[in-house]
Amino acid sequence: MKELSNLLNFRESIKVVDATLRDGGLCNDFYFTDDFVKKLYKTNIEAGVDYMEMGYRASKKVFDESKFGKWKFCSDEHIREIVGENNTDLKLAIMADIGRHDKDDFDQKANSPVDLVRVAAYIHQMPEAIDMIEDAAKKGYETSCNIMAISTAQKEDIEVALNMLADTPVNCIYIVDSFGSIYPEQMARIADLYVNAAEKRGKKVGIHAHNNQQLAFANTIEGCGDGVDWLDATYLSMGRGAGNCAMELLLGFLKNPKYNVYPVYKFIEEEMMKLKENGVKWGYDIQYLMTGQLNQHPRTAIQFTKDNRKDYAEFYKEING
Repeated sequence: MKELSNLLNFRESIKVVDATLRDGGLCNDFYFTDDFVKKLYKTNIEAGVDYMEMGYRASKKVFDESKFGKWKFCSDEHIREIVGENNTDLKLAIMADIGRHDKDDFDQKANSPVDLVRVAAYIHQMPEAIDMIEDAAKKGYETSCNIMAISTAQKEDIEVALNMLADTPVNCIYIVDSFGSIYPEQMARIADLYVNAAEKRGKKVGIHAHNNQQLAFANTIEGCGDGVDWLDATYLSMGRGAGNCAMELLLGFLKNPKYNVYPVYKFIEEEMMKLKENGVKWGYDIQYLMTGQLNQHPRTAIQFTKDNRKDYAEFYKEING
């Protein structure tokens, strides 16, 4: 049975990571105003959040810069325009997506406002992910690795990937429910697998959950109770498709008195609702539930949403053929 003290007590090892700009940016092509980003930064500080992910550092050789907002590329210069020297307790993160990044775009940590480089990779991309982790660590950054779409991977392959990562300088290895298809009883077993592999080498484990079946929060606190320390969340659950674990749920649940949910509610009221009113779409819906149940990438559901379709039964037939 789960050790209840992991859920009911203050646990200093827990870190909350705000992924609103990065995962949420997938909903509006990263076109956030500087005013929005500055207010989000200030809110994270007031709320006691530990890390703020500023976006991707995507390669301009891969993506057309004119088709995205600047947080798709997240330069040190753009970050400094928001945070200055960031003389706060809030640490800053960016994501490097394997196959879509260029490690030459990362300066030495001594010259950068970024603290943490989050490397996202599928299991078959582990060698390249490890190369990126080692390069970022040599430059002085903290590092984490998001192993993507584990609900489609074999347990043996996950174990191999975990052992490979455990031999690197990576600080934290992430459980990622990319398709929002994992149930809490499965999460308990997955967390046990990750924690056992990570703790032997002094690594932390994190969780990044998607809300296709309205289980992102449930899976996050399930992982937390099973020894997962780094917890991703987004304001008003903003993220690709069905979104992520809601920051307002997570901070309302955690027992650490450093966390304060009131600034989160204020930011949601003043800023997040405006995004919804202006037509930015995300969040639980039937089409995302379907892809989650079928353990599929939500790209078909995202297109269904863009096309303003309402023929849910026909869509289910299409993706379940």
